[in-house]
Amino acid sequence: MTAHPPTPAPPPAPADDPRPGSPAAAAPRRFTGCGAALAVLAVLACLGLVGLHELERGIDGYGQLEETSGADGGVADPLAAGRTARYEDGLKVTVSAPRRAADGTHHLTVTYRNDTDGEQRIGGDSAESAVSEYGQAPLVVRAGRPLDAPTSGGLRWANRDESAAALLPPLAEDGKRTVPVRLRADRTGVTVTVEVRPPDDGYREAAYWEFTLG
Repeated sequence: MTAHPPTPAPPPAPADDPRPGSPAAAAPRRFTGCGAALAVLAVLACLGLVGLHELERGIDGYGQLEETSGADGGVADPLAAGRTARYEDGLKVTVSAPRRAADGTHHLTVTYRNDTDGEQRIGGDSAESAVSEYGQAPLVVRAGRPLDAPTSGGLRWANRDESAAALLPPLAEDGKRTVPVRLRADRTGVTVTVEVRPPDDGYREAAYWEFTLG
């Protein structure tokens, strides 16, 4: 019986061999699979963060003031003139810096921006209770600091009826409303507090601003 020489084994494929089944051909598939997995994990992580944020908002309440750098807008830490209070549900309120007019009055504005999912009754139900200089109302402008007891303090609201009329109509979704406020002060250096309490069916936190008339 004649012995046949063994069949030589094929030479090993080079590292960059593109043939199917070779290590070089499998590597791109592995990298592609890893990239897709990482992309899926990133999307899931983003969805998880959004869900966690919505859960936190639901627990805190949509009437809470959002945290911002600097003052938080609470009674013990009021905002400065020109700053904006932002509520969790999207309502925003900005109190402008006062400016002195030629007749000696001080003019400022309170601007509401409704980025919530529905209409907001920012002034309540009646012009008589929409604004106040001493008690609680949707909009209060008074002398003194937020923690001080309400007092006239040499400050008078010169256009109270005009402010109430501007505040009273419901504010539509995506709407903006600017309420004019004119003040008369008996002297310079009067400290002013602006309190905003937009009515809500549930709960809405009051926001405070404090500034001085020059």
